[in-house]
Amino acid sequence: MSEQEKSTTHFGYKTVEANEKEQMVASVFHSVAAKYDIMNDLMSFGIHRLWKRFTIDCSGVRKGQKVLDLAGGTGDLTAKFSRIVGETGQVVLADINDSMLKVGRDKLRNRGLGNNISYVQANAEALPFPDNHFDLITIAFGLRNVTDKDKALASMQRVLKPGGRLLVLEFSKPQHEVMNKLYDFYSFNILPKVGRIVAKDGDSYQYLAESIRMHPCQDTLKQMMELAGLEKVEYFNLTDGIVALHRGFKF
Repeated sequence: MSEQEKSTTHFGYKTVEANEKEQMVASVFHSVAAKYDIMNDLMSFGIHRLWKRFTIDCSGVRKGQKVLDLAGGTGDLTAKFSRIVGETGQVVLADINDSMLKVGRDKLRNRGLGNNISYVQANAEALPFPDNHFDLITIAFGLRNVTDKDKALASMQRVLKPGGRLLVLEFSKPQHEVMNKLYDFYSFNILPKVGRIVAKDGDSYQYLAESIRMHPCQDTLKQMMELAGLEKVEYFNLTDGIVALHRGFKF
């Protein structure tokens, strides 16, 4: 890879300087944070709750364990994990965006959760945690926004305990052409309009639609996780592959 290729990356369909993407993504999520939960329900017709429930089911998490909910946003998974790990466990809700982190913290505290939850503003590419620290790491709908995905996966592998697992829940590639065409029409014709009406920001949801298309397909992401040192990597297509859950272990 040339130095020029290393210094640039994609922001949706645009090519930008790699060192600029983080701030550009931050601007998107500062803008949408307040309406994030409402838009998730509208965008997915509520199906995101089923995707997250499947993620919980695949986590194998138990009482007393340490969980990192990376790019955890408004804390949907954190809330579930907090109840599962109990008082002797710990859940870290981490997000690079302070606006999302504040919304998540306020929501979880309003639900009476918090004794076993901590909040950390962190970059997935350089996680501020010790080696071999977490039993489980999840990153849901966040990896596609990371500038250097390989570096982030390696960082996750580093802080995962031997025997621990990484779960990556992310939009992916539909498996059938009819679904692919319907999904494209919805993403580029309906989604930005809903974002403009509800979140007062159509441009951010245009970026989100484009970022999904630029994200690696199921098999490519599987290979990336294996190159990062994860083993027994597999993925599960959900809703015909509109979303995929990848799972890998550290041994």
